[in-house]
Amino acid sequence: MRFSGNEIPSSLTTQNYRKDPMELYSALTILAILIIGCVCASKLSTWINIPVLVVFLGIGMLAGEQGIGQIQFDDPNLANIIGSIAMAFILFSGGFDTKFSSVRKVFLCGTLLSTLGVLLTALFLGTMTYFFFLWMLPDKHLPLSWCLLLGSVISSTDAAAVFAILRSKRVSLRGKMQPLLEYESGSNDPMAAFLTIFLIPIAMADAKSGTQSGIVIYLPIFHSFLIRMLLAVLFGWIWGKLAIWLCNKIDLEYDGLYYVIGISTVLLSFGGTEVLGGNGFMSVYVTGMVMGNGNFIYHNGLGRFYDGTAWLMQVVLFAMLGLLATPSDVWDASFVGLGIAGMLMFIARPLAVFLCMIKSPFTWNERLLASWVGLRGGAPIMLATFPWAAGLIEHKLMFHIVFFIVLTSVILQGMTIMPMARWLGLDKPLQISPRVPLEFENTGTLEGDTREFEVLPGASFIGKTLAALGLPPGALVLLIRRDGKFLVPYGKTEILAYDALMVLGSRETLAETGKVLGSSEETD
Repeated sequence: MRFSGNEIPSSLTTQNYRKDPMELYSALTILAILIIGCVCASKLSTWINIPVLVVFLGIGMLAGEQGIGQIQFDDPNLANIIGSIAMAFILFSGGFDTKFSSVRKVFLCGTLLSTLGVLLTALFLGTMTYFFFLWMLPDKHLPLSWCLLLGSVISSTDAAAVFAILRSKRVSLRGKMQPLLEYESGSNDPMAAFLTIFLIPIAMADAKSGTQSGIVIYLPIFHSFLIRMLLAVLFGWIWGKLAIWLCNKIDLEYDGLYYVIGISTVLLSFGGTEVLGGNGFMSVYVTGMVMGNGNFIYHNGLGRFYDGTAWLMQVVLFAMLGLLATPSDVWDASFVGLGIAGMLMFIARPLAVFLCMIKSPFTWNERLLASWVGLRGGAPIMLATFPWAAGLIEHKLMFHIVFFIVLTSVILQGMTIMPMARWLGLDKPLQISPRVPLEFENTGTLEGDTREFEVLPGASFIGKTLAALGLPPGALVLLIRRDGKFLVPYGKTEILAYDALMVLGSRETLAETGKVLGSSEETD
């Protein structure tokens, strides 16, 4: 089966579907097998201590033209379209799960890392790559703009890969490191995408003319970035507030239609913002944050739906990018890719991080860890399809260099995260909350919410019964989590340290309950 940029896949044309519907059925069967295979193979990531994206990429490569599947896929335009949509849903889900309370603590430093840090990484890596190519590949005559474009493509990070590895070993990070890395990685893809799109026409013009563009041509990047990002934040906030208002006011007859609104919101935020001159990737992230921290009906259900959708998009994205890569070309680019990966991991990323965090309250150990855990993820490989689709010179070389760098970063840095965190004294045991057997969903028919309050050691009411706590009227304790299990409480249930009480009540009642219990940690 072949999918190329010069022809429409025969299995997707109406005429061929009418003549031979088995072609369409075969394509759908292969797609389903790939998705199920990726999901089942994801267990390997836990056993061999590597991020799941490597497994998905590997499945795609195995199914490719040089693998056992023999599927030929070389359409960068289709990959670019699918990848952009997939990234929109992935970024939205990341924003939806991000709490304002955690971002507030690291907002300034995280924003610097996700904007200036990405720019500096691209600048440092692109410049070093230019001189590296002059030494290694002098016959290629690649302009500086081409190398800066490569640096921009590979400049964003993927903290999800980091925490997947830590979770598999039941390890977390101390202090503000976890929210910092989560916020940085969730918000730096838009900057990398902006730089990539900005530099493509410059690199193409330089390649065509055989000259180097002067510094003046790069100066509009700052004005363009400011305008597009401000518009993205503004429109992202508007789309999020509009979706919340719509969910609360429209009173639909069928519950499933709220999930249709959820899908449409992502597409509107991404496409609508791009039409209006903003950055669509940043917009969907902001829209996700606004909705995730908002109060609207079916909030929990939509959160689970977005999480499942994001996982589906990751499977499709990484498997597709694995199909697009040619293993022999990846191998041919390995020597050059290894050199660039070394410059990225040991020079460009650390230098950018230390410059951005020079005035921050983070310790030197924390800065060093932030420099090392900048794993590359699926976004750089997806962004590498932009130059390919545009027809830039040596586009396949760039794609396969980026592919190799991502694999190198994930495997090398991924396997050394835990020893590095332990050596720097920044690791701590991961507290995993078991799945709650009872979950409250706001459907608009009951004014209330649930919240979990943890009983801290030393609380004055430890050893007392539930009835003696003196909770405010309207507060109903539904469950108590104790030692990883859930208890159904009654009036004579004794309260112990580290108990977590799941309380149902209005927002005002829950606030009063927090004061009574004196809990320092509350989770929705």
